[in-house]
Amino acid sequence: MRRRLQGLRALMQREELPAFLITHPPNCRYLSGFTGSSGVLLVTEDSSYLITDSRYREQARREAAGFTIILREGALAPELQSLLEEKGLERLGFEGEYLPFSSYNKFASGCGVELVPTGGLVEKLRAVKDEVEIGLLRRGAALADEAFNYILGVIRPGLTEQQVALELEFYQRRKGAEGIPFPYIVASGVRGSLPHGVAGSKVLREGELVTIDFGAIWKGYATDMTRTLALGRPSQRQREIYRVVKEAQERAREGLKAGMYCSEADALARHPINEAGLGKYFGHGLGHGVGLEVHEKPVLSRRSEEILRPGMVVTVEPGVYIPGWGGIRIEDMLLVEEDGAESLTNSGRELVIL
Repeated sequence: MRRRLQGLRALMQREELPAFLITHPPNCRYLSGFTGSSGVLLVTEDSSYLITDSRYREQARREAAGFTIILREGALAPELQSLLEEKGLERLGFEGEYLPFSSYNKFASGCGVELVPTGGLVEKLRAVKDEVEIGLLRRGAALADEAFNYILGVIRPGLTEQQVALELEFYQRRKGAEGIPFPYIVASGVRGSLPHGVAGSKVLREGELVTIDFGAIWKGYATDMTRTLALGRPSQRQREIYRVVKEAQERAREGLKAGMYCSEADALARHPINEAGLGKYFGHGLGHGVGLEVHEKPVLSRRSEEILRPGMVVTVEPGVYIPGWGGIRIEDMLLVEEDGAESLTNSGRELVIL
């Protein structure tokens, strides 16, 4: 945690912020280790505080080693004002994306300092994972592979999408997962054209493709993986479009490396889909970072100017979604390296026929 705080202080110095307030729970956890649901961090040039309440007295002292724990009894603004006055600080940075307007008004009237909105300071640090984080993501990805292998023995025509989603969740929870990072997508038949087709009551039928997008939370870190499979013998069109998506995903996985723009990574997968005349059916970006949140920096899209760096963990998930017909997506988590990328999820990518 000390190294993470050092990184944040370097960014604070660059932004001329003598103090910084962190309110977004994943950012609080990243910097302090605190996992409670109520708490904020105040970081200055030489001090770090965790402000929470009496419910988290023991948990805070156990998890947030190196932080001064302050148990507030009333509103947060007076506690902050007292600390800032004690340190002689008159300028406070805060996370503009996460502080509600009502809270901002309370701080503005109660803290007596200049409030400076910032964007993405902690997220910049979180984008590059350390060895501990990579180990957790690697274990979570292995669990996703295990879960997919399990569901292949369960899924069949007659089940509902919701039943498939529950089986996946139960399996991963039995293996130690803490929860799920997003509502699972199980989109069958024509519903496959919905990129975020959350599992519903639709019954799976013979001859349909089924797209399954799922993951788990392993010791705080999210996983994200997608496979599309066929129930019964697929049609020629289903096979051909699957081939295109698979080729697009392969090109991105094999071409991804540190130093390239995220827009370049996106182009790797978009080119073969465009060549096949399916470009208008691939509307989203290639992928996103994964860590304490399932969607975080960097963003792999046509418009992204971010540069991939060693230690980033990203998804590669091209898809084709045709209204009235269905859709296909293949997604893996990759660890970016100097001269390539390592796939953390490794379930087979050939079209599975059940």
